[in-house]
Amino acid sequence: MGSKETPYKVTLTEEEMPKAWYNIQPDLPNQLPPPLSPMTKEPAGPEDFIPLFPMELIKQEMSPERFIEIPEEVREVYRLYRPSPLHRAYRLEKELDTPARIFYKDESVSMAGSHKPNTAIAQAYYNKQEGVKRICTETGAGQWGSALALGCKFFGIELQVYMVKVSYEQKPYRRAMMEVWGADVFASPTDMTESGRAVLAEDPECPGSLGIAISEAVEMALKRDDTKYSLGSVLNHVCMHQTVIGLEAKAQMEKVDAYPDVVIGCVGGGSNFAGVSFPFMMDKLAGKSDVRCIAVEPTSCPTLTKGKYEYDYGDEAGLAPIVMMYTLGHKFVPSAIHAGGLRYHGDSPLVSALVHEGYVEAVAYPQTQVFEAAMTFARTEGMIIAPETSHALKCAIDEALKCKESGESRDILFNLSGHGLLDLKGYEEYMAGNLQD
Repeated sequence: MGSKETPYKVTLTEEEMPKAWYNIQPDLPNQLPPPLSPMTKEPAGPEDFIPLFPMELIKQEMSPERFIEIPEEVREVYRLYRPSPLHRAYRLEKELDTPARIFYKDESVSMAGSHKPNTAIAQAYYNKQEGVKRICTETGAGQWGSALALGCKFFGIELQVYMVKVSYEQKPYRRAMMEVWGADVFASPTDMTESGRAVLAEDPECPGSLGIAISEAVEMALKRDDTKYSLGSVLNHVCMHQTVIGLEAKAQMEKVDAYPDVVIGCVGGGSNFAGVSFPFMMDKLAGKSDVRCIAVEPTSCPTLTKGKYEYDYGDEAGLAPIVMMYTLGHKFVPSAIHAGGLRYHGDSPLVSALVHEGYVEAVAYPQTQVFEAAMTFARTEGMIIAPETSHALKCAIDEALKCKESGESRDILFNLSGHGLLDLKGYEEYMAGNLQD
């Protein structure tokens, strides 16, 4: 926590943008349990991932290096929207009458409106380098699908997106974004895959889930030699690509003599939370700070707060690698909340391990409370934010109100991971009193 008064926003020049991603794996107190092959149930090696990912991403997934250089071709695309600004939420602080200083890292400034392009651009680049012609992926709320559609368009790669059916219906304009950038989008579960047909046979009205959509995308990727699979969260290399968020935030807070007491991010699979928190967690693991890192999820999909820490499949059909993580079970189908990006049965092995070992706290909130927080933010700071981001905001507000009670001044940083301009249906339902938890 610092004492220097800060401007409304703190910026970096393009030259100050990070030149390397931070890989937290070498700094973990204990090594991650190895992923297992879905076929043999034995520890998986690089050869088990070759059908799904380009080799460079496989190397990053298992890398012992603390920092991995960001290719200049990726940094060139990053420059379209990075570095993103760090804001001081003065108006929200005044509304809450809190001595806390609230900062947010604004990832909504990307072309896709969220943090997702940070890894989508990198993944598209590495696939292009290895001659991949087509990528298959899944998406929940559509933020990942639209980001990867953008990345694939920049690098000339075809894209198929399996979009969770309830989000496909709730968020037609997110689907339109993907199609504008050239992607083919399908409501999952579909009748195009064996895994999709199996789900529909049991429940023709199934609203879908990220686990089901992953199964469909993985199955389609395995059928063609020129096609790979891409995941927007959970995996180690995805979390690493997102650390540009926290690395920038660290540099920005240093400019105003500040350091967070609390770092907060919402969690579906874990990538945006990892992105903002891991660069600060580096200091905590080295004994240089006692920063609190809080992962926030919906009560309707309480993976970290009520799930089991055990090996489980990443997808519904059991085609993806088996990893040690907090999970609600790979057959779990969550309720149709508007925060579609948080409707996943499992979590990042990295984030899960840090929660399990007590380095990261986890909390959960019901849908109506996070929309209430989002309304407060919109009416003070002026920004309409995504339902996913609103979970992190709700936690930041609660932490600020604790400071009001105690009289302590703390620096609170949360990741504003996306705007909510394509989520206004949820706001409309909240204002009409029709939103349920």
